[in-house]
Amino acid sequence: MSSTGAEPPSERPNDDELAELRRRVAQLETTTAPEAPSHHRLRTTGSVLLIIIASVLSLLSVLSVWAQDQVTDTDRFVATMAPLARDPQVQAAVSDRVTTVVVQQINVPGLVNQLSQAAAQNGVPPQAANLINGLSGPIGSGLNSLVGAAVDRVVTSDAFASIWANAIRAAHSSIEKALTGQGGGAIQLTNNEVNIDLGPVIDQVKAQLVSSGFSLAGSIPTVHTQFTVFASPQIAKIRSGFRLLQILGNWLPVIAVLVAAGGVYLAWNRRRALIGAALGIAAAMLLLGVALAVFRSYFLDQLPTDASPAAAGAVYDALVHFLRQAVRSVGVLALLVALGAFLIGPSRVATTVREAGSAGVGGVRRVAESIGFRAGPVEPFVRRHKRWIGIAILLIAAAIFITVDHPTGLVIIWFAVAVLAAFGIREFLAPGPGLAQPGIAPQPDSDPQPGTGPQPGTGTEDG
Repeated sequence: MSSTGAEPPSERPNDDELAELRRRVAQLETTTAPEAPSHHRLRTTGSVLLIIIASVLSLLSVLSVWAQDQVTDTDRFVATMAPLARDPQVQAAVSDRVTTVVVQQINVPGLVNQLSQAAAQNGVPPQAANLINGLSGPIGSGLNSLVGAAVDRVVTSDAFASIWANAIRAAHSSIEKALTGQGGGAIQLTNNEVNIDLGPVIDQVKAQLVSSGFSLAGSIPTVHTQFTVFASPQIAKIRSGFRLLQILGNWLPVIAVLVAAGGVYLAWNRRRALIGAALGIAAAMLLLGVALAVFRSYFLDQLPTDASPAAAGAVYDALVHFLRQAVRSVGVLALLVALGAFLIGPSRVATTVREAGSAGVGGVRRVAESIGFRAGPVEPFVRRHKRWIGIAILLIAAAIFITVDHPTGLVIIWFAVAVLAAFGIREFLAPGPGLAQPGIAPQPDSDPQPGTGPQPGTGTEDG
């Protein structure tokens, strides 16, 4: 008895079809497996080499931009050096040097002899006149105090700060000559030393002493004494490197960016390569920061015995102030890029962060709707062009960022906050796929295995 409700026999492939499928799979594995590992290793090796080169170039780029600024930008150089006029260490060193030179120009023994002769001519007993001859020490000490007080008044005055700034501005061309190996001007390079001529300061002290009633100071001749701010037997090599960096100027950063972009593009996993490039640049900035600290101690050890280490240290700190600022700025920017590249990845942590951000913005949207907010036609427009709006936000932020002259690390952080706020507004206007990318399950963030790369059309490769 046949049953009308019996299920039809299941259709199963026969042995010939199974054999054909196995043959095709074996053929695919044979043709693709040997090539994929070699291709993967070649791309990875090339990418790593380019990223390492870019990291080294980023370090040299910061140095080249700083060198270019210090030599060609007068306003920036004045902004670097002018504050030294109010630095206590520099003021003390200048005051000591000027006081010594001025006192040396006054003939204390001759002055004491004149006082003794004047006393004798005015009827002072011979014993008292001879006693004056033994007062050279106390008179010299008092003269030192008198001159030192006058020098301190000059060096700590607003007038001195103005004179210092004007002298620095006028001497900028001489600074360029000094750093490129030539001499001349108020700031000179001789015997592997960078010296500042204190002659104008001594003239101010002479005028101050005369106005205070010490008319003898008016007879002090014009004196040009040197104040050493840097000395090193290696200065010729430093000068050559500085000149090279000056020639490279602003081209080296462009080259560094292009090399880094090439390394990221060549990589098998471009997002991870971007993280590696950013971390490499951050590591280069850390290395440069440490080198600046080490070199400070080195060149202070090279100063002559009569130089002031405290004043030279203040000068060094002023010269590298903007270089340190650039190091911090580039380091912060690199770390932010690495963090952003990590957060757009498929790792569990990144997905959780994106989901939390999306949920937070969605909660704000629901609260806004509860009090009457309606996005209207803006929502479908934003939802339809969400990806392109995100690209536009990044491009606009980059365009504004490159117009900022020497941004600090704090400015870069505020730029990052502004970009996050713009993406938050985009998510607020069109909640849904965007921040969290619902539908993409968290998965380990690892490179694809050789021979198992993304298939065309799947869109699973980072890039």
